[in-house]
Amino acid sequence: MPKTAAPALLSIELTSPQSVNGRRAAFQSLWLLVRMQHAHDAEAGLVRLADLRGEVSDASTLRMVVSRAFRDFKTWDVEVGWGEDTQREPRFLNAERRSQGPFWLPVAEARRVRMLVGGRAATAAEVASFLGLRSRKARAGSPGSPPPDAVHLQDAAFWKQLVASQQAARQGRLMAPVAGGDATGQPASALESIRMAGTLAATDFQRALVTLNEAMLWRRLGDNEQARRRLQALKKQRLAHHVAGNDYLGAMECIVSAWCAYTARDLPLAQSLLAGMADDAARGLVLRHHPDVRFEWCNLWALVCRSRALGLSADDKATAATLAEESLRRFGEALAAAFESHSFDAAQHVAANMGMAAWLFDRVGLSDLPTLAHDGNADTTRRAVQWIAFSEWLCGHTDGQGRSAWNAIYLMRIARGHCRPESQPSLAQFRAQKPLDPAAVSKLAGPLADAFDATHWPARWVDVAQARLTDHQAGRRRYPGLQHCSLLFEHAWYAAHAGELKAAEQSLGLLREALPQLVPSDRAYFTESWNDTLPAELVLEAKPPRRPAARKKTAPRAR
Repeated sequence: MPKTAAPALLSIELTSPQSVNGRRAAFQSLWLLVRMQHAHDAEAGLVRLADLRGEVSDASTLRMVVSRAFRDFKTWDVEVGWGEDTQREPRFLNAERRSQGPFWLPVAEARRVRMLVGGRAATAAEVASFLGLRSRKARAGSPGSPPPDAVHLQDAAFWKQLVASQQAARQGRLMAPVAGGDATGQPASALESIRMAGTLAATDFQRALVTLNEAMLWRRLGDNEQARRRLQALKKQRLAHHVAGNDYLGAMECIVSAWCAYTARDLPLAQSLLAGMADDAARGLVLRHHPDVRFEWCNLWALVCRSRALGLSADDKATAATLAEESLRRFGEALAAAFESHSFDAAQHVAANMGMAAWLFDRVGLSDLPTLAHDGNADTTRRAVQWIAFSEWLCGHTDGQGRSAWNAIYLMRIARGHCRPESQPSLAQFRAQKPLDPAAVSKLAGPLADAFDATHWPARWVDVAQARLTDHQAGRRRYPGLQHCSLLFEHAWYAAHAGELKAAEQSLGLLREALPQLVPSDRAYFTESWNDTLPAELVLEAKPPRRPAARKKTAPRAR
């Protein structure tokens, strides 16, 4: 059997004029090849775009430099890879992503490279000098340029501003200020604070962290387009630089992308993104060991499973039951992760989600799930109320935590949930319904009833909704679009039930103005509920928006 010829060596002359195998070579292309060889021998094996900046190119010409280099690599018959996975064969990589880097030499190619100075083998010091690595280290160690760790220590102002932004987001001050904010020294809004943090960011990691927080903020505001733009910017930052915390940033980028898909009701894409993250070696490791990331992943996975279960409940009960069980199990894991990270804010979100999921599953005939029947108690409404009461209790015990409107919205839906009037009932039929009042719901909460203090929970549901709407309108609270619309609809329903039709009409008028900011599926939910569940006399005076094309009505997404 004939022997396979060994790959030819690549002799690279580093002194001017530089050459490869005796033929003149473009300096920038040769520099990149030598830099990859050095990374293979002495570092992690990857050369990022940031390593090229200032050495062979500026930011505006990087793409041209990379394109020219790969043409030269082909001429020199050397295979070069790109991307984070150095185990893949370069011939199978997507060339459209090549300019993003990072770049690396496969093991077989690295063995071929011989670096020379004046025809003799180059020393490690000479290679470092050619690449400019010694001067770079000298600059980094000079008195005027503190090492990267020192930059972090000097930059307390950045971290203060980042914390202020996150606190503002927790308190509902997302995009607009709240009344009295300046008097208490609070920043005007989370968006303003994170932008201020961006002006103070001094490292690649800090800049990437600002971009991630911007994406998360725009997602909460319901602006998927802006959120996706910031995610694209984050991806470029991560690919162009060897950013500290890159695996964490990549994991959170994936989660926020999945949130955007979930918000747009693209459930397959959301689940695919989350599954891909769990299967990825680096991100899967972050998922296992970082409780904040695990909370986000489990909570969103559970919400996606919940939506799929509700959508399939009428046509495929067995699959729906499996998804519902998976949803409740993941909510439980999310709750454990929240307490592992000592985050009451995260815990209150998932506790409410778990309670609402249990109630919704019961409503569509999925009440016999093992998770719901473990104690033989079939009173799912009681259990749902207790989980939401626990969420409200946590809100009251979190310093500086602005109360979300979700708990009130969920309880108002549950309270009227057993009312099943005819479609488009008359006012008399509508008012004859008997929703649970706040006192009855408080009784269902049992030992957690103290969560419903009189200050935040008046004796009538219409007043519960009105109190939160008044805070929003006065600027004391700023509820995002879906919460605001939900409060307006619940207020209209309970005002009509109390015979206060003018107040109901006013809320429906405000709801009509606010609906365009929601995604189509949420707009459809409110439009259909407006048409079908409110009394005919009210619908006649406050005409609902036109129905969308025929579709199944689904409850709007949750947190």
